[in-house]
Amino acid sequence: MGMTMTQKILAAHAGLPSVKPGQLINANLDIVLGNDITTPVAINEFEKAGFDSVYDKSRINIVLDHFTPNKDIKAAEQSKQCRQFACKFDIDNYYDVGEMGVEHALLPEKGIVTAGDCIIGADSHTCTYGAVGAFSTGVGSTDMAAGMATGKCWFKVPSAIKINLTGKLSKGVSGKDVILDIIGRIGVDGALYQSMEFVGDGVASLSMDDRLTICNMAIEAGAKNGIFPVDDITREYLDGRTQREYKVYEADEDAEYTQVIDFDLSALVPTVSYPHLPENTHPVTEAKDIKIDQVVIGSCTNGRISDMEAAYEILNGKKVKKGLRVIIIPATQAIYKECIKRGYMEAFIDAGCVVSTPTCGPCLGGYMGILAAGERCVSTTNRNFVGRMGHISSEIYLASPAVAAASALTGYISDPREVL
Repeated sequence: MGMTMTQKILAAHAGLPSVKPGQLINANLDIVLGNDITTPVAINEFEKAGFDSVYDKSRINIVLDHFTPNKDIKAAEQSKQCRQFACKFDIDNYYDVGEMGVEHALLPEKGIVTAGDCIIGADSHTCTYGAVGAFSTGVGSTDMAAGMATGKCWFKVPSAIKINLTGKLSKGVSGKDVILDIIGRIGVDGALYQSMEFVGDGVASLSMDDRLTICNMAIEAGAKNGIFPVDDITREYLDGRTQREYKVYEADEDAEYTQVIDFDLSALVPTVSYPHLPENTHPVTEAKDIKIDQVVIGSCTNGRISDMEAAYEILNGKKVKKGLRVIIIPATQAIYKECIKRGYMEAFIDAGCVVSTPTCGPCLGGYMGILAAGERCVSTTNRNFVGRMGHISSEIYLASPAVAAASALTGYISDPREVL
């Protein structure tokens, strides 16, 4: 039996000629990741287990992004614990205030993750890195602790869903609309502990930012990981950026999949996910009467430069709806600087938006955009669970940066195609 792309990566890292779905393996890790919320828990487990060294200080990554700059005393103590651990073991890739970014935008940007890698991160959206052709998945802090010490992690080999992409996206439609529509079709448990493997002629029309967004939300369909093949777009992104040589894996022609989903990109329209699950998707045209109180553009899902550009194209020279709060958060310092160079920041501020240093803050209801009772927010983040961004009676509508920016102008969920 042939293997999928994911299965080939896992077999190679387990030192096995082949693996099959359901098989338990112990795999060597290329990258271990944690943030300011999950790393302190991992450090506690690391110390409790009696570990006194890390397996490779160049392969461990600690990014302070969720509650930094510190929002309160607890956040400050968590960051301090991360800082002391990074200093003690001389961790190469430690990113604190001034250097930090939203972790899943920062690591690809810096070339830390690359094709063929086996990656774990104590954050559920670690699946983002499948965009560069890596096996990448979220784990608990205990697994992170063991990974930091041993460079290994156990996995149950996942089965796979093949998602065959054809056509090209229309203007005003992006990778966020692709993944929202897919989740709407298969549900939040439609790919439970499976690999979502994106293939087909349509892949070539998707930018790296589109792919990063799509893989980022694979977990919202319950997937173990999402992954794209390595093509010319991937190589162009990685070459001159990645810090290590990479290896390209390809699925066998006779690889087995639990199902095949055909997806025509050209038929897709801007999509909105209503409360309180990402699977509750609707075309933006059905949402025009929904009044909103806040807009958030940013996060590990949609805080990249193309996302900032999409917002700029709509907001430049205009004003946001009076009484509406519009928060824009570039995902890394490099993206923040590029926005300044391009004049985006001035345009955002002139439009009536507030711009923040990189942080995950509002996405998980941490700070920088908490919702009060009954308030509604259009957000480019990845989850819209009950109480996710604040009060349990508040509502989150997930959408692309284009939909979010268009909605910022009207105060209602709006179709970006009408303003582009």
